[in-house]
Amino acid sequence: MNKKERHAAIMRIVSENEIETQNDLKALLEREGINAAQSTLSRDIRELKILKSVSENDVSRYFSGTSPHGVEYSSIFAQSVISMDYAQNMVVLKCHAGLANAACKVVDEQKFGAVVGTIAGDDTVFIVTRSENHAVQLIVQLARLTDKD
Repeated sequence: MNKKERHAAIMRIVSENEIETQNDLKALLEREGINAAQSTLSRDIRELKILKSVSENDVSRYFSGTSPHGVEYSSIFAQSVISMDYAQNMVVLKCHAGLANAACKVVDEQKFGAVVGTIAGDDTVFIVTRSENHAVQLIVQLARLTDKD
């Protein structure tokens, strides 16, 4: 199996399953006959821009930083967002004029489990999370998409 095929399998597995650890991912790959060393998996995860998030079940899991169509979300998000802040369980993203909907779509499609809902205006995205801790976690995860941490 070549790297491209392994990457495709990893992306499919991550999108179809709640993967909590690299060992879980390794086990699912092995079930499909794909053997990869831990160091290879770590490199693949980094190259594929797979991140960790909290699922709806409050479980830390891997998720893809790209859309199924290959559009890199971190790029769209980074170009849209100027700043982020939170108060209690609410996160506010300040965006360039006309780009709040793009940033909001990235948040919605990433399916951060702690997000209760989002709403976007022209230059602002309002996000409600389940708790203040989730708001803090979300800011950290979103900062990774912008390289503004």
